[in-house]
Amino acid sequence: MADLGDKHVLIMATDRFEESELFGPLELLRGRGAKVTLASLAMEPILGTVHDEPGKTIAPDLLIGDVDPDDYHALLLPGGVGNPDRLRMDRQAVALVRAFADAGKPVAAICHGPWLLVEADVIRGRRVTSWPSIRTDLRNAGGDVVDEAAVTDGNIITSRNPDDVPAFTEALIAALAS
Repeated sequence: MADLGDKHVLIMATDRFEESELFGPLELLRGRGAKVTLASLAMEPILGTVHDEPGKTIAPDLLIGDVDPDDYHALLLPGGVGNPDRLRMDRQAVALVRAFADAGKPVAAICHGPWLLVEADVIRGRRVTSWPSIRTDLRNAGGDVVDEAAVTDGNIITSRNPDDVPAFTEALIAALAS
């Protein structure tokens, strides 16, 4: 089992993130010793959802605009419909995704989270997966779309849905440990 005590992972999310896709990886990463920080658009607590029903809230640690990618080893992007839909319209959020990808750091996106990868134009020519309803978007952005629990292509890690959180998080842990 990989010890991630020297790793720092950034989660980027806003309201309407899928609860299990943020809290599941957060707990698994911390359980392996990683430091995990949450960045959002504002400092107010953000609301999760469980299949579009209101869920738990969590308070961000910092603003997306205050993130220095050099301080982190990886970026995690939970899904939910509203969360990535709002973030992909934020210039700083998209720039942050691109900065992590361009630096060769792991960028892990689950469910609807890959919408941010499309917006940042970082999936062209890569094997990826996602929630079924956005797979056409991934194809149109040049991705080679497959239907697998977790897909790693270089530094890009993608996954389909809440049921895949364990495989998704293990793929990120493997990337951090290598």
